[in-house]
Amino acid sequence: MMNAILKPGREKSLLRHHPWVFASAIQSLDETIASGSTIDLLAPNGQFLARASYSPHSQIRARVWTFEDEPVDAEFFRKRIRAAIQLRGKLKVESDSNAWRLIHAESDGIPGIVVDRYGDVLVLQSSTAGAEFWKDAIADILVEETGVPNIYERSDADVRELEGLKPINGVLRYSSIRNSEAAFKDRLSNIVIHEHNLKFKVDVQHGHKTGFYLDQRENRHRAGKLAEDRDVLNCFCYTGGFSINALANGAKSVVSIDSSADALALLEENITLNNLPSEKHVSLEGDVFQLLRKFRDEARSFDMIVLDPPKFAPTSAHAEKASRAYKDINLLAFKLLRPGGILVTFSCSGGVDAALFQKIAASAALDAGVEATIVEHLSQGGDHPVSLHFPEGAYLKGLVCMKR
Repeated sequence: MMNAILKPGREKSLLRHHPWVFASAIQSLDETIASGSTIDLLAPNGQFLARASYSPHSQIRARVWTFEDEPVDAEFFRKRIRAAIQLRGKLKVESDSNAWRLIHAESDGIPGIVVDRYGDVLVLQSSTAGAEFWKDAIADILVEETGVPNIYERSDADVRELEGLKPINGVLRYSSIRNSEAAFKDRLSNIVIHEHNLKFKVDVQHGHKTGFYLDQRENRHRAGKLAEDRDVLNCFCYTGGFSINALANGAKSVVSIDSSADALALLEENITLNNLPSEKHVSLEGDVFQLLRKFRDEARSFDMIVLDPPKFAPTSAHAEKASRAYKDINLLAFKLLRPGGILVTFSCSGGVDAALFQKIAASAALDAGVEATIVEHLSQGGDHPVSLHFPEGAYLKGLVCMKR
């Protein structure tokens, strides 16, 4: 087993079971270690600390598989996958939907691997050198443990570049008994899932992330309940998760904004799929920032606004620039809200923590000249668990604010 020896004092995070080791923390290692290989992390005195995957290109040079002196092999990953499946079973996520996150990377003890289930299709994302090294073994185990024969790979996130990996988007496993590979690929742009009695078409080949924002399932449901008898504006709406829930719960009207014509087309299909009143809905293709300013200049107003923007700050290094963007859209939203109106605002940026996000929202309200109260805090669903030792896993922050 190859070793990496840490600098004095840099073992503290591992002793607290944080799974990342940065390049700056390593004192010495063999530079010939292959990308994705398993290495032992040792304290300066030679004490075993953890067993990890090695990435020669990333600033996160090692990601911990285990803090125990145990083999990292196929059986190791089988145990981790079984535990992840059992957790979702205990959470009873299947009672609300046929689509959920099955493996959530570090928080399920498998750094770099995300697996989402959409009915009888699994979508896998491999984002690190270690995950790539074990990907095929993990795919085989997933088929065996879930009984789902179809796996599509969406390893096309930008973060792979930091690991020295090329993007991959394609079929990883499929049932040749049930269909040909071509027939399986044809299905991937027209998968229909259900959540809380609503249906959504999902394009796992070309859609955002693995095709859908599964982490917002409970928040969509909650926001829908708040939308009754309200004029709703849904910004960065994608394929309309919040819009569909609002219409299904008796919203007076819904305006949905997104920059993607394809996403809006799928939103319209979802309205039809759920037999919802299309006359109450308007889709607008365009830049949210520009359209919010246009609405302000036109003195338009709404009873409820949802802000679910993309990741403005992937790391803390981008936090300052992202904070300005978050403040801008929240300030505009507060100005567009009627008295008693509700703002449901989110950040999925890892570089913006919950405390900072609340400060941004407070500053936006102050500059908008309004008083508002937080009535609920929202986060990702339980199928996106957060390890107590890995706070970075709590990436989704949401506030439900009521304007006085």
